[in-house]
Amino acid sequence: MITFNQLTVGYQGRAVTPALDGTLLTGSMTALVGANGSGKSTLLKTLAGLLRPVSGALILPRSSVNIAWLPQQSEIDRTFPLSLFDMVAMGCWKKSGWFGGIDKAMRRSVMSALDKVDMLDFASARPGTLSGGQLQRVLFARLLVQEASLLLLDEPFAGVDSQTTQLLLTLLKERHDVGCTLVVVLHDMATVENYFPQRLRLQAHRAEWSVSDSVLSRQHSLRSLGA
Repeated sequence: MITFNQLTVGYQGRAVTPALDGTLLTGSMTALVGANGSGKSTLLKTLAGLLRPVSGALILPRSSVNIAWLPQQSEIDRTFPLSLFDMVAMGCWKKSGWFGGIDKAMRRSVMSALDKVDMLDFASARPGTLSGGQLQRVLFARLLVQEASLLLLDEPFAGVDSQTTQLLLTLLKERHDVGCTLVVVLHDMATVENYFPQRLRLQAHRAEWSVSDSVLSRQHSLRSLGA
């Protein structure tokens, strides 16, 4: 469980969000929505531990939470000289250490993740040769091998075709079904309405939490059918 207690986030001591109070329950699926500049990405980076809160408290049991963070594609260096296999294998760092190699089990995990996103045939390719949708699939593969319990994604479907979006949503739903907590910055309200039961809308002077009973009911029905 993650708790916001009069939390404000921003840069260099300047808050870009109103004070936030609320809770992200373990296993919840939350969409962060709001206008550009409302602080969605900044809040996500604060949850990831990349930024400190400006004020208030963020209560996050970091000792027991494995966090995976997916930034916007504009923050990814596509010129870095590594293969897609190596890019995905970076998700194994908690098991191997930053300077350790990967063993056979990790290698199988990387290949399996690439297969799940239909990018196995591109394992030896370089990031700079990919389309935006292909790169996003590879970044999702890296999330999968991290086996994180908290997934933080910043506009994961921006500039991605509908087929890729549907594949990635299916993978996110699978992670949610095994108990992962998801917090996702989104602009497409149709995706929010169809998939995300909990929403946090950030505005200039206030924040609004909401829960969609229809999404919760649909997800419960799908679980019952799969049981």
